[in-house]
Amino acid sequence: MPRRTLGLALLILVTCIWGSTFAVVKTLGESLAPQSLIAWRFLIGTVALLPLLAWRRPTRSASSRPPRSLLRDSLTMGGWLIVGYGTQTIALQTTSANRAAFITALSVVLVPLWQTLVARRALGGFLWAAVALAVAGLALLSWEGGPLVIGDAWALGCAVSYAGFILALDRTTRWHAALPFTLLQLLSVAALAWLWALLSGASLRPPASTWSGLIYLGLAATALTTLMQTLGQRWVSAAQASIIYALEPVSATLFSFLLIGEQVGLRGLIGGALVVAATVLSQKGHVQPPAHQLAEAPELDVSSPQP
Repeated sequence: MPRRTLGLALLILVTCIWGSTFAVVKTLGESLAPQSLIAWRFLIGTVALLPLLAWRRPTRSASSRPPRSLLRDSLTMGGWLIVGYGTQTIALQTTSANRAAFITALSVVLVPLWQTLVARRALGGFLWAAVALAVAGLALLSWEGGPLVIGDAWALGCAVSYAGFILALDRTTRWHAALPFTLLQLLSVAALAWLWALLSGASLRPPASTWSGLIYLGLAATALTTLMQTLGQRWVSAAQASIIYALEPVSATLFSFLLIGEQVGLRGLIGGALVVAATVLSQKGHVQPPAHQLAEAPELDVSSPQP
């Protein structure tokens, strides 16, 4: 299977799993504080990946390019992740899983917008149209579900932070082996979340009824998805990955209905469709070669760290 095809398949699977997490996190948030939920989720994810370190192959010879710091990049990615997961978990305490999913999907529009602004280029017509569709979609979503609530602002913060994560991952993932890079990302988020929980005085003892959800989030929706995303974005550009991530709110809507019975009315469906359309339109004419082709970064062994 070509690596680009494999990367696309991995990111599609990641997006489907992500869609299921909105309903699960919203349910767990009724019994756990956000910081405790994240702390246990990432601790489970970190422990799940530890045995895989024994399967690493020998390190390849050093490249002629200056090596990047694995620890520094992992801490940077961990910082983006805890902001994203923290704002999303807080958002789901007061807004619906459906609405949070569609607002979070704005990260897809923000990726090319961010890249354009950083490059100091004028916004193209497609990007302006995408922004207009996204705003219209959010207006319909808020009309469907009542007035905007504080959780919607937190969900928007999640969209901003996750756009930053996508771009940062695009710049760093090809410099490091996927397994140690993923493991250190999860470890840094777990450490920050436990510190947050301890400083806030939140209860760290999960009720027995929450363990199945925590294990699912830790194993499938954290360890597995982070590893697959790190691998997938090794062979797929940030812009191409963003198009795939547009499927997340669609998946979230389906799982929210199946798991917790949330339903979307006609206005909500139209608003959600506009947001999805905006995410796809934002990539029109913006798709670029993967960063490793632009920077000619060396190909790295998945199971051995960058020397």
